[in-house]
Amino acid sequence: MTQAETRNMKLLAQDTLVGFGGMGEGMSMQITGDGRRILWLAHESAPKNFTGVNVTDPTKPEVIIQTELPHMDMRSNSLEVTGDILAVAYQTKGKNMKPAGVELFDLSSPENPRSISFFDCSGLHSRGVHQLWFADGEFVHFAGGSEDFVPSNPLDDQFYRCLDVRNPSNPQEVGRWWYPGTREGDETPPPPRHPDIDSGFRAHNTNVYPQRPDRLYMGYLDGGTFIMDIADKSDPKVIGSWNPHPPYPGFAHTALPLFGRDIMIVTDESIMDNAGDWPKLAWVLDIRKEDNIVPIGTLPMPAPEEFRDRGGRFGAHNLHENRPGPSFYSESLVFGSFFNAGVRAFDLSNPLEPKEIAYFIPPKPENSIVSSVQINDVYVDENRVVYAVDRHAGGLYILEIEV
Repeated sequence: MTQAETRNMKLLAQDTLVGFGGMGEGMSMQITGDGRRILWLAHESAPKNFTGVNVTDPTKPEVIIQTELPHMDMRSNSLEVTGDILAVAYQTKGKNMKPAGVELFDLSSPENPRSISFFDCSGLHSRGVHQLWFADGEFVHFAGGSEDFVPSNPLDDQFYRCLDVRNPSNPQEVGRWWYPGTREGDETPPPPRHPDIDSGFRAHNTNVYPQRPDRLYMGYLDGGTFIMDIADKSDPKVIGSWNPHPPYPGFAHTALPLFGRDIMIVTDESIMDNAGDWPKLAWVLDIRKEDNIVPIGTLPMPAPEEFRDRGGRFGAHNLHENRPGPSFYSESLVFGSFFNAGVRAFDLSNPLEPKEIAYFIPPKPENSIVSSVQINDVYVDENRVVYAVDRHAGGLYILEIEV
């Protein structure tokens, strides 16, 4: 494919980020003291850590800073900005490596990020932190390992943890929760493994919203999706859970609550090329009764026959998460990233009949290691400007939705 495929979305600009366009799952917007809009992006892999892009004029993005990782055997897959503080997650390729944890940066001068503190999550059985959520300026919620956590299965090495960062120079853990049976010494026996594709029982996205600061909405890979009571952060409690794996392949990734609708969108991430783990869907769940989550549908997807042979992954991955800040918020319009099926938008005015209303699929990026684009994440600002990133080489795509 040499031309973009598009419906109701228009490309405003693309930036390959100084030739380091392999991007992860961290996208967050800062409004600086002088009124600039800086989009902060996490890289999928070394050597780069994070990149700041001035998108004050979305048709003319400009890289203002690109930082380096300490070594090649690590990644900073996830980040979040609140005010002028950036939180970055560090995960190593192997266990018992450093640095592995959460680093906080002062962005009051965006061109010169300054490290404030580092919270160590390394250990004999830990790869550090895969994902984090930092939306209130007070607590970082994340999926990570720990020196004192010995998983009953090596695949189950990351669980939910919560840091108090009200004093950003001295982060303190205030709570944690793991899937029962995934830690050695648990009274509960280890959970049965998925019979076809065992992705592990690990926390992934750990979202906590200002509308419900006492709730955690969490994907837990093959363990499904959880709604947790975290009113007492030192003692998280399960309120409700939902898990279609098996029979469906696992990897529950993102849980997006639509609070005024009592609806939650949950994605199962595609992790195999050529649709080898199809179906990987975005589910629509009824959460009116939090302790009895009911599936009512899925977001419409193009046929796998249309995409499986294009190369790379095909299926659901991330969602625009309605976070606070300079971020688009809607309870009827949902944006998602679908790897070689691009970035797509859906109208959930009737949650029983979701409708796809727009998409944008760029051509294969130059120098990509796969034969198609791999849209990895999506962020939409309050002006409905859509930002999407490619996993391998394409960098940043800035789009305008036309509906």
